Amino acid sequence: MRASTTEKVLNYVVLVAFAAQALVPILYVLVLALQPERIGDNSFWHLENFATAWEQGHFSQYMTNSVIIAVLVVSLALVLSLMSGYVLGILRPRGGDILFYVFLLGIMVPSEAIVLPLFFDLRDAGLTDTIWAVALPQTAQSLAFGTFWMRAFFRGVNPAILEAARIDGAGDLRILTSILLPLGRPAIVTQVVLTFMWTWNDFLIPLVMSPSGKMRTAPLGLAFFQGQYTQGSTLLAAGAVLVALPMVVLYLLLQKQFISGMTEGAVKG
Repeated sequence: MRASTTEKVLNYVVLVAFAAQALVPILYVLVLALQPERIGDNSFWHLENFATAWEQGHFSQYMTNSVIIAVLVVSLALVLSLMSGYVLGILRPRGGDILFYVFLLGIMVPSEAIVLPLFFDLRDAGLTDTIWAVALPQTAQSLAFGTFWMRAFFRGVNPAILEAARIDGAGDLRILTSILLPLGRPAIVTQVVLTFMWTWNDFLIPLVMSPSGKMRTAPLGLAFFQGQYTQGSTLLAAGAVLVALPMVVLYLLLQKQFISGMTEGAVKG
C-alpha cells in the first residue's frame, strides 16, 4: 500500500523535528566555542579558543589516556567476542545457552552495582591508578555485548558455506579468519564503533578506579576543567568539542560499514 501525500509530509515533519532536536545542541556548542572570551567583544571565529582549552585543560595527557584505554578495550573485547561468538553461534557446545545467558547478565547489570566491590578487588591486586584498572572492567562490559552481537551474526551465516569449508578441509580457525571475518565486516565495524563510543564516553569507572587522577580520561578531564580552570562557557565549549572530535572522526570514517551492520542486525532481529 502506497503512503498518501499527507502521510509523507507528516513523516518528513517528524524526521526533521528529531534531526533538529539532535543537531541544535551540537550547533550551539560549536558556535559558543568560536565566541570571544571577553564580554562585549562582538567578533567571531576565535579558533585560538581550542588551543587555549587544550593547554589549560591538560587535554594532551587526558586524550592520550583515553586513546590508550579505548584501543586496549576495543582490541581485547573484539578478539574475545569473536571467539566466544564463534563458539556459541557455530560450535554450539552443550550448556552453551546457559553460558550465553551468563554473558547477558553483563549487559543487564549496571556499572553502579559493581563498581565499588570491583574497586576493592582491583585495589587489593595493586591495579588501581593503572591503565588496567580502567581498561579491564570496560573490556568485561563490552565483551557481554560483543558476545551477544557476534553470536547473532554467526548464527545467521548460511550453513552451506560452513559445510563447504569443512569439506575442503578447513579447521575452525581457518573458517573464522578466512571466511567469517570478511563476511562479518559490517558487524565487526559496528561493534568497534559502539565499543569505542562507550569506552570513550565512560565517566564512572575512570573516576572510581583512579582516585589520584593519574589515569584521568578526556571526559573526566572536561568535568574538572569546568570547575578548576574556567569561569565562562566559551573555553568549556571548546574543550567539549575537542573531547567529542575523535568519536565524530571515527564515525565519519566508518559510517558506511556501521550503518550497514546496524541495518543487517535490525533485519535479523
